[in-house]
Amino acid sequence: MSNPLADMEKPDVFFCIGTNMTECHPVAATRLKRALARGAKLIVADPRRIRLAEMADLYLPLRVGSDVALLLAMAHVIARAGLIDPDFIAARTVGFDAFLEHIQPFTPAWAEPITGVPAADIEAAALLYGAADKGAIYYTLGITEHICGVDNVQSLCNLALMTGNLGREGTGINPLRGQNNIQGAGDAGAIPNNYVGFQAVDNPAHQAKFGAAYSRAMDLARGLTKVQALAHCGDQIRAMLIDGENTVVSDADRHHCEQALRSLDHLVVMDIFMTETAELADAVLPATAWGETDGHFTNTERRIQRVRAAVPPPGEAKPDWWIISRLADRLGIPGFEYETPKEIFDELCSLSPIYAGIDWELAESGQYQWPIPYRGHPGTPRLHEDGFTNGRGRFTVAGYRDPAEVVDDDYPVWLTTGRRLEAYHTRTQTGRAAGIDYLLSEETLEVHPDDVAAWGLLDGGWATLRSRRGEVQVKVQATTRSPRGTVFASFSFNDVPINRLTGSGYDPITHTAELKVCPVRVEAMQSR
Repeated sequence: MSNPLADMEKPDVFFCIGTNMTECHPVAATRLKRALARGAKLIVADPRRIRLAEMADLYLPLRVGSDVALLLAMAHVIARAGLIDPDFIAARTVGFDAFLEHIQPFTPAWAEPITGVPAADIEAAALLYGAADKGAIYYTLGITEHICGVDNVQSLCNLALMTGNLGREGTGINPLRGQNNIQGAGDAGAIPNNYVGFQAVDNPAHQAKFGAAYSRAMDLARGLTKVQALAHCGDQIRAMLIDGENTVVSDADRHHCEQALRSLDHLVVMDIFMTETAELADAVLPATAWGETDGHFTNTERRIQRVRAAVPPPGEAKPDWWIISRLADRLGIPGFEYETPKEIFDELCSLSPIYAGIDWELAESGQYQWPIPYRGHPGTPRLHEDGFTNGRGRFTVAGYRDPAEVVDDDYPVWLTTGRRLEAYHTRTQTGRAAGIDYLLSEETLEVHPDDVAAWGLLDGGWATLRSRRGEVQVKVQATTRSPRGTVFASFSFNDVPINRLTGSGYDPITHTAELKVCPVRVEAMQSR
């Protein structure tokens, strides 16, 4: 996230795309609501008419998976209308001339049949964002969970670069994180291609640095992504440790995922509850919950926040770091002789340039947002104010491509998936709360009323949903939130395993599954 959450109250124009912010990030969304109350304008691009779309000055109901086409057309209009920032482009970017030539043919008229958005509305959205003094872009998984997720993000960056909407108050490229410490996990190196602080593992200088720190030779090869790891289960990978993730419910192509985990010689799961994934494990190690743990979270705005154990852990539960350090000891791996989380955090700060200016004591205040490159540095609420880390912002030339699977006669309906306000992720925690279960006790398939009638369904009745990977039975909910030809369901309920259907493709760079696009067939059930 390039800008702090406080900046959400300061844009003149918001462009929100692929984010159901009021349901998935309701606290952050209150700041957007305050900005709208003072007169800010809101553009929303989403296949569904979500609550955020109801608040919008301009709603773009684009077809699932067509984001790049929309963004290319918006860039075309902004350039044609002369709404670019030539000084910013000249001083702080590279590649604009090639990008400008690339977008010439991508008119709103070209994009209309691909996206389903009227050309006039694409034009209006581009002019509104392009003319803003402070234009801010917000997005979430509706942008990244595609085979072209990287192209989607880079296309948004192109819009910000060409209009100079980076490095200033109330502007920026702002992905809202789905969990409270997703940012912190990446910071700490829980990704296969980077050490802590996003230092690439295939960089010889980083290899030498970490080799010296840990007194051992470091492997220059990148690690495997989860997609690759699951593909190698039972072959190159014989054992696996899954920590705090309900993979069976949250991952695409559930059948493949279950088969992969069952093929292992040994599966260990660390979690606070007996999840669907833990039920497949050979050993389950009980971890502590957030209120039983000392340490730090780094949140969506890169703010480092201290968490303190409020109650002792139940039974044999232990902090994740303690379990991992003891496993390393049993495996004969040196360097994990930690006795407190303070030792771990201070080590992270000593090795990560973006944390270099703080330590356990300084982080107590909660005032720091990385990068904090040296002692005495106040932290960096807003990125790119004085320049880009790599020198200049790079325009990216990306073309439109269809999703991995498109609708056809056998599977004529688009399925898109997501989250609901009342159910947190896979309901590992919220599914055990009676009050939340009262608010949302079951999964439903959101279907446009015209489709309910045309497909012979009943509002409140049951339907079978089929894709090329499997089928599920789900209750029908007639609603105009879903456009004709597109249905929606969340992946939260294990008894309606929607991710049994998904998994047609993955982004080639990030290996993120295309969870937002899946052609399906919908058939009425007489009874269940």
